[in-house]
Amino acid sequence: MVILLYLLSCLKAVNAGSHLLMYFATYIIGQTPFPEFTVVGMLDDVQVRYYDSVTQRAVSHSHNDTKHYDEEQTDDIVIFRDMYYNLKDRAYYLKDNLNLSDGVHVHQRLAGCELLENDKPGPIYTWDAFNGQMKEWGIFDAETKILEINLSLIRAWDQHKRIYVNFLYENIYHPICLKILRRNMKKSSILQKVKPRVRLLKKVLAASHEYQITCLVTGFYPRDINVTLVRDGQTADNGKITGGNPLPNGDGTYQIRKSLVMSVKELHDRHNYSCAINHSSLDNTLDIMFDLEETGLGLSTLSVVTSSCLVVFIWVPLIITALIIWKRKRHAAGPDFRTSQSDYSPTPTQDT
Repeated sequence: MVILLYLLSCLKAVNAGSHLLMYFATYIIGQTPFPEFTVVGMLDDVQVRYYDSVTQRAVSHSHNDTKHYDEEQTDDIVIFRDMYYNLKDRAYYLKDNLNLSDGVHVHQRLAGCELLENDKPGPIYTWDAFNGQMKEWGIFDAETKILEINLSLIRAWDQHKRIYVNFLYENIYHPICLKILRRNMKKSSILQKVKPRVRLLKKVLAASHEYQITCLVTGFYPRDINVTLVRDGQTADNGKITGGNPLPNGDGTYQIRKSLVMSVKELHDRHNYSCAINHSSLDNTLDIMFDLEETGLGLSTLSVVTSSCLVVFIWVPLIITALIIWKRKRHAAGPDFRTSQSDYSPTPTQDT
């Protein structure tokens, strides 16, 4: 499933701003504690459907809608039943064709449809993997109504088979997938675009005495976002940038942070640093400048200097006063002063 998830992340990176309804289907040959067949339906980053061969019932993870319940169950059964028999047939065919021994073998499929911006129907995508190896892929074009498919190991289709499968994609799979996608988008309020909130953080690293600036972006949806740390108008890339992976918040939104570590010299060279954010909820790039005029390093240096000044201001008057007293006593005591020197000897420097 790792390969299929990677493909989904790549697809979303290419078509930012669109919405995807994708089904992750798994068929298992052999004895395992898992169901023989499972399907997880994902709308963008949100799970909306689950089905397995044990319960043989589709479970909705979005808001209940009794009005369309029976229709949704029928649509799910059409899709899931077809996936089940298709994956089972292909799994056993590949096992025999590759002369594999008995045991556990897994055939997986990532398939679904895309809804482009302005509610324009996009293509249907499908990828198949057997035992972790990509074996097939296909794309059904919503405009040309033509299915382009690569069959690497499955027996080749004749012309009649291709016509039949193309008919299924055009008249059944594509309409049903788009209908489910649109319906679930209306159910879930989290699927609406949410603008990010930004915090700029600064701190001194105690271990290395370097300076770190961080751009924390949170509360945004959908997940796809581009956060860039900029130095003097150019992308900062000095090998000391960390972070950059979106993480989920408890309310269904996401957060991301990027940090840059710089030396004291770089800080004092007075470069301009900013955080640039691109997200589908924003009309333009959001570019926020870091204020490095008053930094932790500057305050630390100032506190050291201030402490030194306080030491001087406190001890110098005491020493001067002690010297004056010593001089007056010496003048008053005359020749016998040496006998009482220990009573007036100034010793404040011993406490420093």
